[in-house]
Amino acid sequence: EFEDKTAQFILSWAFSEFEGKVALASSFGSEDTLLIDLIIKTNPEASIFTLDTGRLPEETYKVWEEIESKYNINIEPYFPDAAMVEKIVKEHGPNLFYKSLDLRRLCCKIRKVEPLNRALSGLDAWITGLRREQATTRAEVKKIEYDSGKDLIKINPIADWSEEQVWDHIRKHEVPYNNLHDQDYPSIGCAPCTRALKPGEDIRAGRWWWESPEKKECGLHK
Repeated sequence: EFEDKTAQFILSWAFSEFEGKVALASSFGSEDTLLIDLIIKTNPEASIFTLDTGRLPEETYKVWEEIESKYNINIEPYFPDAAMVEKIVKEHGPNLFYKSLDLRRLCCKIRKVEPLNRALSGLDAWITGLRREQATTRAEVKKIEYDSGKDLIKINPIADWSEEQVWDHIRKHEVPYNNLHDQDYPSIGCAPCTRALKPGEDIRAGRWWWESPEKKECGLHK
């Protein structure tokens, strides 16, 4: 029913259908900053939150402030539980994610998944910037899904957008974006787990580059 609808139509529907119970989860990548632009123009009072893992690049904090200033909004931060972070660092070291897939997933769970679960508590739906082009793990993403793991409706308004469409919108509407995108970082996460692309690599190659493509998810979008 929604697959042929525009992003603007889907956002308008979401704010009407889930009034006060829907929010955008933003990581300040290009998809999320353009969604903030669309959302604020659709509903200036919309709820937007972000997960501050404690390992984000400085450029991410910079665009965070630029977005808040341009749209005159406050984006709600969610941080990992300090005691849990202290425990894994004490037991496995500060860069445990390089040591094994299990430890990388443990780090993501504590720094991202657990804060996300708190952020989503009390909501009926959440909005994301997922696109099918981003990764093999996202090729089947629908614009409206049921997230069984979180028992929520998951809304992906730009699932069918191309990279070109994303940047056309950003440039046309002068949307602030992460400066790392200009340095061959199409996908940006935590600083130690993100690198610039090499010539010919796919869009997600810079995320957890030491792992195989089918495992490159942090657990937020299982």
